[in-house]
Amino acid sequence: MRILLLTPPMTQLNTPYPATAYLTGFLRERGYDARQADPALELVLKLFSRSGLEAVRDAIAATKAPRASHSVRFFQANADRYIRTVDAAVRFLQGKDPSVALRIAPGGFLPEGPRFNQIQGYAALAPEGGDALGWAFGSLGTTDRARFLASLYIDDLADVIRDGVDSRFELSRYGEKLAASAPSFDPLARNLAAAPTLVDRALDAITAELLAKHEPDLVGLTVPFPGNVYGAFRIARSVKAWRPQTTVVLGGGYVNTELRDLAEPRVFDDVDYVTLDDGEQPFLRILARIEAPVDSNSNEAPGLLRTFVRENGAVVLRSDAQVHDIPFKDAGTPTYDGLPIGSYLSLCEMLNPMHRIWSDGRWNKLTLAHGCYWKKCNFCDVTLDYIGRYEDQSADRIVDRIEALVAETGQSGFHFVDEAAPPKVLFSMAKRLLERQVEISWWGNVRFEKTFTPELAERLAASGCVAISGGLEVASDRLLTLMNKGVTVEQVARVTDAFSRAGILVHAYLMFGFPTQTVQETVDALERVRQLFAANCIQSAYWHRFSATVHSPIGKDPEKFGIRLKPMPVSTFARNDLDFEDPTGVDHDALGIGLKKALYNFMHGIGLDEDVRAWFVDYPTPVPKPKVPRNLIAAALGASRKTSRN
Repeated sequence: MRILLLTPPMTQLNTPYPATAYLTGFLRERGYDARQADPALELVLKLFSRSGLEAVRDAIAATKAPRASHSVRFFQANADRYIRTVDAAVRFLQGKDPSVALRIAPGGFLPEGPRFNQIQGYAALAPEGGDALGWAFGSLGTTDRARFLASLYIDDLADVIRDGVDSRFELSRYGEKLAASAPSFDPLARNLAAAPTLVDRALDAITAELLAKHEPDLVGLTVPFPGNVYGAFRIARSVKAWRPQTTVVLGGGYVNTELRDLAEPRVFDDVDYVTLDDGEQPFLRILARIEAPVDSNSNEAPGLLRTFVRENGAVVLRSDAQVHDIPFKDAGTPTYDGLPIGSYLSLCEMLNPMHRIWSDGRWNKLTLAHGCYWKKCNFCDVTLDYIGRYEDQSADRIVDRIEALVAETGQSGFHFVDEAAPPKVLFSMAKRLLERQVEISWWGNVRFEKTFTPELAERLAASGCVAISGGLEVASDRLLTLMNKGVTVEQVARVTDAFSRAGILVHAYLMFGFPTQTVQETVDALERVRQLFAANCIQSAYWHRFSATVHSPIGKDPEKFGIRLKPMPVSTFARNDLDFEDPTGVDHDALGIGLKKALYNFMHGIGLDEDVRAWFVDYPTPVPKPKVPRNLIAAALGASRKTSRN
């Protein structure tokens, strides 16, 4: 049986999403002819090419839109330059033509559309009358400067495709609004049935090419995010149109989170099976059913595991109680064989060393442990398998897999994609890496817990750790306690300081709009974040708007957290986010504008000495003065650093 595993549009452009790599490695170890491809990358490369932009130009010209956006108008006026330069820019971002940097870096080679306007915002960091980007790249940072400019160029083109060709298109998502917490399948069905856009036709052509090349008996589609759903169903519909005998299986993070109550029969017009949670054993059971539809001993079909099917027109979940998951340690080593490793694009969209890691460079992705060892945060989906079922593995097995991937890919960068990497596992892995003299660069997500002392941070750095991300969340001790995060702001300051002093870049995940959070607490949170930046404890951060979900303790017991859920529509398709009434009545979205503006500036070293109230000028009413002492973090770190020196 020939199996083809696909990642639908859209995901990151700099590195493959790891799901197909894990499942391909697992299936091959069991003797299956498993192959993988990345239609998400192929779609971008098809559109962002000379022929692709010619098609974009023609499609816009044929559109009778009442008024084109600034991006579209600029593209129309400079279409010939875009078409002439796009192949060179893409090759450069793929690392295939580095000499082009010498033409891109000075400016003038690439057309500079609306996205380039942000460069003027950096003028405040340059000497008077000086180069607005000189502070970031100096006189020798030609390649990085060129990558930044080429990334803005790609962003401009993405805006053109979204505004002029297909409103659903973005670089890292496609049709996201059609699928995110969508109770009805109707919007997706309408879009799938509508006249295809240029982007749709390109994806259809890619699917046809993959089917002709691999002639699969089964196509597996991983759907990690809402922005992959439309592309997945588009591919599935094409598979059924051109190879109706091919089995189509749908799974992934989005399915595991949002489709747990699936009851929409139309899903199975294009898909045969929808699996939940870890895919290895459910996939094996589907393969067993295809290969032997009836067990000769029991005269019954092999049992499925956590798999939705359509029977007699209704959706049912089949799960044989006698079938169990594959232990995490036996899930196999991922393989990138079959994916075009040299064709991914390294983008630099922000001039912040930590923030750029997400989009710049290709990282081998590994999971150190299954689930979360803490699994107590009240805002998190702790009731789901991917968080609630914790299993770790030995350090030697981890390092064996690291060495195998380095040998296969020729690249030694690793991103450990755990929800929160267990400190015990990290320390053991670091020790083995040092003992076995395996040289890699790595980063991952952790909880900022007190276990990470300065000494242990230095050990992680010595083993190759270059960056760490973790949740500071609301930056309020009262709210951190309410969400059962298990850390305090002072503790986070000490831990992040230890990482930074060890030479490890630190990113903080932040949250606003948590139940019962007041305006005062939001202002105080920003003040604490300002101090963390000023003290160089963190170098990067991102504010997320809090959302209550059906699988979290807050979603299951909202009254305990002081909120009341609003009535929800009947759901036959996706169900995850919950709308609720917050008794504080705070306009959190309005506060979010100031929070995000402040953070963007902090990440570029701007405004670190200003009163944080200055960032909330757009809020309907004046915000209160912070109650947090301006030296709170510095005082905590002073004591911590003194203790460390002693």
